[in-house]
Amino acid sequence: MTIEQRAEVLIQALPYIKAYNQKIVVIKYGGNAMINEELKRAVMGDLLLLTLVGVKVVLVHGGGPEISDMLRRMGKKSEFVDGLRVTDAETADIVQMVLAGKVGKSLVSYIQSIGGKAIGLCGMDGYMLKARRLDDVHGFVGEITEVNTQPILDVLEKGYIPVVSTVACDEEGHVYNINADTAAARIAAGLKAESLISMTDIRGILRNPQDEDTLIAQIQVSEAPALMREGIISGGMIPKVECCIEAIRRGVKKVFIIDGRVPHAILIECLTDEGVGTMFI
Repeated sequence: MTIEQRAEVLIQALPYIKAYNQKIVVIKYGGNAMINEELKRAVMGDLLLLTLVGVKVVLVHGGGPEISDMLRRMGKKSEFVDGLRVTDAETADIVQMVLAGKVGKSLVSYIQSIGGKAIGLCGMDGYMLKARRLDDVHGFVGEITEVNTQPILDVLEKGYIPVVSTVACDEEGHVYNINADTAAARIAAGLKAESLISMTDIRGILRNPQDEDTLIAQIQVSEAPALMREGIISGGMIPKVECCIEAIRRGVKKVFIIDGRVPHAILIECLTDEGVGTMFI
């Protein structure tokens, strides 16, 4: 690019920078974008750039592959029912160790290594996420009962990027594994976020799952049930979409499902007309 072209890119981004200035954007981070080093570098760079232009970024992360790997090393088999990990008491401890320890702190370190400021939090800190058992089948998989966003707001006020690990507890101290999409939706709603961006391993919602050119760029939440009945939204995408709908109904203005395999997908979605995924309104 020429110097003039670079300047034009910045000018075109200006209205979006103005619109998001001092607004909260929650990023749900996981999937291929988390385990591919090149994509991870792009994501962390995006977060830092948004922070530097005045956006209040909150990073909510999962870590399914890392949890499965640690369970395998410890001789435990991963079991899933309806897309959720069956979690006994020992597995809940491992989830806490991997997410709040290894994964969360590594993301904090990565952000700081490129010049950002970050603090790791988990849902147990300050009773940020209170939970109860979802059901007897899944064990210590939690259903969120209460969200306290004050710890996140305190970290944002000091100029740090909060990096939130999705484990929760109840008042008796039991640890619960929380689905990252669910946690991100509830946290975004509690923060009255301008937008929630969920990174996945596909382009977004496709009319034909075999054809990525059939991307649906925008969906009204009222249209989602019909798309589920038609099978356009199916399988593992159903709970993700349900989280998007819940976030919208709880007051988040815009929710995006974007392709985490695309470098700088967050910037493209936030700061350009084109976007790279599906927006729920």
